[in-house]
Amino acid sequence: MTVTFAALVDRARALAGNGRRAVLGIAGAPAAGKTTLAEELVRALAATGVPVAHVPMDGFHLADAELDRLGLRDRKGAPETFDAFGYAALLRRIHEGRDEIVYAPGFERVVEQPIAGAIPVFRESRLIVTEGNYLLLDDPRWRAVRQQLDEVWYVDLDREERLRRLVDRHVRFGKPPADALAWATGTDERNAEIIMATRDRADLVIL
Repeated sequence: MTVTFAALVDRARALAGNGRRAVLGIAGAPAAGKTTLAEELVRALAATGVPVAHVPMDGFHLADAELDRLGLRDRKGAPETFDAFGYAALLRRIHEGRDEIVYAPGFERVVEQPIAGAIPVFRESRLIVTEGNYLLLDDPRWRAVRQQLDEVWYVDLDREERLRRLVDRHVRFGKPPADALAWATGTDERNAEIIMATRDRADLVIL
């Protein structure tokens, strides 16, 4: 559905009503705009006084050395190339809110590797926004993730524009144009088909 950004901010704020801690997930195919929406939401909510944190799923990419061991390097970005159980465990710890601070991993796109302990989540945070590809995947490795999310929004985007953005992103972070196009229309697009099949499980679809 078409919805204003102000309405999204209000809906996100309501999740953390009455001082409770909530976790909002934002899903979608690669380059659909998940991170942009998450960052804009976090800025807008913080500006209104909501204690909010942003924890992307990308920090749970398996390192290239482990992907090599598993023979999955050419499938990087597929569901099985993430530590889904570790991601679910972190979300559960965040949701419980018992610890003064929880450190989440980040992801460095220049080297395409996870970075441990990069994102602090303080106990006073009432809303945690997390975004990633497979939040709605009905798979044993990912169901535990969905259980930790109070709502999941799905960001949809026209395929042509999404591919254009994806190729531009790959080039910006070092891939030659031909390699960027091959990866975007190959591995990334196969992953996108898996993700798009989960669209109907979202609490809200944003066009």
